[in-house]
Amino acid sequence: MDVLELLYTPKGLATVLLLLILLVQLFIRVGRSQSKLRGNALLLVGPPDAGKTAILSAVCPLLLLPTASTDPPQLVHGTALPTHTSLQANSSALELSAPKKPIRVVDIPGHPRIRDQFRDHLPDAKAIAFVVDASTVSRNAPAVAEHLHNILQTLPSLPPSQTLPSLLILAHKSDLLNTRSQAHAAPADLAINRVRSVLERELEKRRASQSGGVGVDGLGAEGEKPEIGGLDTTGPAGGAFKFADWEGGDISFLGTSTKGEKPSEDSEKSGEYGLASLQEWLDENM
Repeated sequence: MDVLELLYTPKGLATVLLLLILLVQLFIRVGRSQSKLRGNALLLVGPPDAGKTAILSAVCPLLLLPTASTDPPQLVHGTALPTHTSLQANSSALELSAPKKPIRVVDIPGHPRIRDQFRDHLPDAKAIAFVVDASTVSRNAPAVAEHLHNILQTLPSLPPSQTLPSLLILAHKSDLLNTRSQAHAAPADLAINRVRSVLERELEKRRASQSGGVGVDGLGAEGEKPEIGGLDTTGPAGGAFKFADWEGGDISFLGTSTKGEKPSEDSEKSGEYGLASLQEWLDENM
C-alpha cells in the first residue's frame, strides 16, 4: 500500500486531521506570544553616547545584543555595560514588577543618518524615552534640541487611529554632574533642571527662527536643515517655549544614571540603583 492509498484509510485521515489541529494550535500560540509585545514597546531615542544602550542592558534582565553578521548574538545579563555608538537597533523583552504582560524595549541609534529608524517602530510604541547626557547637554545643546524637535514634530502628525505614545525625557548620567556648589540638591533634580532649561532655551530659538523666517547659526547638526513645526504651545502669546505648555501632550522628566546594579526583589537597596525612578515609571505607565 503506497502513501496515497494510506491517506484515504480511516487511520490516515485521522492522522492528517490531528496534524492540522496541531498546526492550528501552533499558529495560535505564536500569534499570541507576538501580540503580547505588540503595541507595548518603549523606544529609547536620543543623541549618540547619551547612554541608551547602557540603559537597555541595565533594565533588561536578559538581553540579546547583535554583533557582526557572522557572529552569534551576545547574551548579556542585567548590568550596565561599557558601550560604543550603536549603528543598529537593539531590543529586548522586559518583565515589569506589576503583573502585566512583558514590554519590548528598543534602543534606536542616535546617529543623524539613521536615527529616523524610530518611525518604523512607532506603530508598536506605547512610550518614547528621549535620553540626554545631562553632563554634556550645555555644550551639545543645538544638536540635542534638533533631535528632540524631530520627535516633537513627528508625534502630533500620527494618524488619529493611533494612540499617542507617552513622551519621557531622561536627564541621564546625573552622577557625572558637578554638585559641589549645590550640595543640598539631589543629582537627579539638578540633571532634570539643567536638561529642561537648556532644551527649552534651544527649542525657543528654533521656534523663533522658523516663525520669523530668519536662520539661526548652530541650530542643528552639520548639514541639517531646521525642522518646521512641532513646537506649538498652549501658553500665552509671545511667551517662551515651555515643555509644560507643549500642545502635543504631557512630557515627563526623570533624572537617571546607570550607577549601581538592579536590586533583587527582596533587596532594600533600590535607592542606590540609578534607574530606580525609570523602573517605577515603567511599572506605572506601561
